Amino acid sequence: MGKQTKKKKSTGAAKEIFAKPPGRLGKWNAIAFAVLVVGELIYYYAATPAINIQSTSFWVWMVISVALVGFCTLDFTVESNDTRSVATKATKPAAWIVVIMIAVGLIMVAASSKLFCASKYASLINIEDGDFQTDIPESRQINDIALMDTSTARIIGERAVGSLSDVVSQYEVSGNYSTIDYNGAPMKVAALNYAGFIKYMNNRKNGIPGYVLVDPVKNEAHYIQTEKPIVYSPSAYFNKNLYRHVQMAYPTYIFEGFYLELSDDGNPYYICPVLESHAGLFGAKDVKGVVICDPCTGDTEYHEVSDVPHWVDRVYDGDLVCQKYDWYGELSGGYWNIVFGNKGCKRTTDDYGYKVMDGDVWVYTGITSVGQDNSNVGFVLMNQRTMETRYYEVSGAEEYSAMDSAKGRVQNLGYKATFPLLINVSGQPTYFMALKDDAGLVKCYAMLNIEKYQNVAIGDSVLQCESNYIQLLKDNGIVDKSTQEITNTESVTGVISKIMPVVADGNTHMYIMLDGHNDIYDVNAADNIDIIRYEAGMNIKLEYIKAGNVNTVTSIIRNTDGMGV
Repeated sequence: MGKQTKKKKSTGAAKEIFAKPPGRLGKWNAIAFAVLVVGELIYYYAATPAINIQSTSFWVWMVISVALVGFCTLDFTVESNDTRSVATKATKPAAWIVVIMIAVGLIMVAASSKLFCASKYASLINIEDGDFQTDIPESRQINDIALMDTSTARIIGERAVGSLSDVVSQYEVSGNYSTIDYNGAPMKVAALNYAGFIKYMNNRKNGIPGYVLVDPVKNEAHYIQTEKPIVYSPSAYFNKNLYRHVQMAYPTYIFEGFYLELSDDGNPYYICPVLESHAGLFGAKDVKGVVICDPCTGDTEYHEVSDVPHWVDRVYDGDLVCQKYDWYGELSGGYWNIVFGNKGCKRTTDDYGYKVMDGDVWVYTGITSVGQDNSNVGFVLMNQRTMETRYYEVSGAEEYSAMDSAKGRVQNLGYKATFPLLINVSGQPTYFMALKDDAGLVKCYAMLNIEKYQNVAIGDSVLQCESNYIQLLKDNGIVDKSTQEITNTESVTGVISKIMPVVADGNTHMYIMLDGHNDIYDVNAADNIDIIRYEAGMNIKLEYIKAGNVNTVTSIIRNTDGMGV
């Protein structure tokens, strides 16, 4: 009995000596705090969030972090199979801080909403009425329009590096093409990316050797090797990752997108727009400036919007400028007007294109009335560098309706139309688009009169399409018969080796081949009725528009000075 009683006293004394008073921090809490600090550092390095109260992701991070701090202050007690936690003096303040932060965050979200700040959202853009004939010069040779979409640019760009075995085996062409004005000409440029983590580790000392430049007018792509390798890239890892490098250099800035552009001398730079809120803490974000990063050296420099160098084209992303117009078009009459009345409400269509004018890249998109049919009431041009916005009141076909009309002309071939761009042809607002096959390659072009969109012209080349379109306008009395057609034709003289009729779209064409020439010359019989008098062996002179292997003949005469019949 005495021996057992002594053992109980000894065990009780040990518990009393080693037991931690309840509600106080102990060894477990110290370990938990150490793990939390390490976890926070790893998260910041991996995600690199902006340390800015206008960033919703920063608020979420802080709420979770404070909640974890509160969790680390709990006193855990383990007895047998029962685990219990006791709040310490630090636990309750942490819990209240979390509750307050969530409440304040939700209030700020509501205060930043369109319901309470409709006028601030609508005032982010200034609209000027533009003059179509003055602002958009008449197109005689279409050399200021990005004729291809990004998907086609990807195909051509990949082919440009496909033959370079040392490049294509280690790098891949980025799918993010930027449309830029490069020394007065529209271009699309894309960076090369490391083809995975292993390829990065193998080439991290050498960097990325160049970029791809695509000419959307000539449908050509070129691989350009830079003088210095590109070291900082979105596809790089660790400290050489472009996003991490720029965000750590400016930890309080909120960045939205990183766009590759070229200076006038061809050197690559990444343009990194910086956003700030104009409605409460979180609403109506707009660009306040840009950070320009040299990816070869890592040097960065911040510019306010008003001080951005002229060679920079993409300060405002196309999605952002369209969103700003939507805010203006929908909220100028107040929030409840868009909910119930829709009076005077307008918005952009679902997509947009690019147009190079005056050394800048402009976003083009149609404007339609909210809740109305598939027609446009006008269109806007928005400068991606200065945010200058011009509105043109030109009613007519909505872009997707125009695309369907163009596809209908070649429906037997199954071509797909790109998003149309607006040009001025003989004073007429005109949609211009490329038609592609299933492989994504441009096969022909289409022009469509916006106001009278049943008038569609097709051509195998841009010049042929424009020539056919002008003739169509004349035939339908839309423009005067004296309107000048395309003048940059070529001529050829030779003896007819073969001539045969071909019916296309219900019209009879005569295809001619000449001795010593591989090209085919297309003569529209309706426009040149005398063609029925011509036959093999005659010596003729043709004026034509070059269009691949099938050229459109604009004039045909019998050459009496030459040999033949």
